[in-house]
Amino acid sequence: MNPSQTQVPDDNQEHAVVLLSGGLDSATVLAMAQAQGLVCHPLAVDYGQRHRSELEAAQRVAAAAGTELKVLQLDLRAIGGSALTDDIDVPEQAGAGIPVTYVPARNTVMLSLALGYAEVLDAGVIAIGVNAVDYSGYPDCRPEFIEAFEATANLATRAAVEGRRLQVLTPLIHLSKAEIIRAGTGLGVDYALTVSCYQADEDGRACGRCDSCRIRRAGFDAAGVADPTRYRAGASPTG
Repeated sequence: MNPSQTQVPDDNQEHAVVLLSGGLDSATVLAMAQAQGLVCHPLAVDYGQRHRSELEAAQRVAAAAGTELKVLQLDLRAIGGSALTDDIDVPEQAGAGIPVTYVPARNTVMLSLALGYAEVLDAGVIAIGVNAVDYSGYPDCRPEFIEAFEATANLATRAAVEGRRLQVLTPLIHLSKAEIIRAGTGLGVDYALTVSCYQADEDGRACGRCDSCRIRRAGFDAAGVADPTRYRAGASPTG
C-alpha cells in the first residue's frame, strides 16, 4: 500500500490508533491494546525532535508487534520553545517547575492528528502512553487534560455526531514506571527496541544522564528487571 493512502477497515473488530513514539511507554501501550483485542494502527509524528533515533525505534516496535507504522511530518521546530525542538541544552539535573524538555502543545497536536486518522479508519479508540506518576511534570500528561481532549473529540467529529463516541485510552496514566515495565514484560515487550533518551545519539544509545534516562533506569531497578538500554561509551546511568 502506498504510504500516502489509508486503507479503511471493513471488518467488525474494534480498531485503535496508537500513538507510538518509540519509547518505553508507548511500546507498552501498543502491547496492552493488542492484548485487549484491538486492531492497532501505530502512528508516529516526525515533528523535528532532536532525538531522531526514536522514530527508528518506533519502526522496530511496530514491526515486532506485527503492525505497520504510519509516520506524519510536522515541523514543530518552526515554533521551538523546547530543548527537544530548539537550540536549548537538554538539562542533566532535575530542576523545579516544568522542564525545558516540555514541547508546547505536543500532545494536543498529536492527539488531534490521531483523531483525524481515527475518523478515516472508523476507529473508536485512540491510545496514548501519558503518565501522571513517574513523569517530568508535563501539563499535557494529566488526567484532566485527557478528559478534556476526549470531550472535545466527541464534539468535533462526524462519528460522534452520528452516535459513535471515541475513547482516549490511557492505560498507564496512574501506573509507576516500575509497574509499566512489569506489565510490558509480562506481555513480551522487548524494551531493547525502544529509545527514551532526550539526547540519544544517531545509533539510539542513551546518555544515561537526562531526566528521561534517570526515570527509565529507576523504573527498571524498582521493577527488578534488567535494564536493556544501550548507553553511550562513558555514560554513567543513575537510578
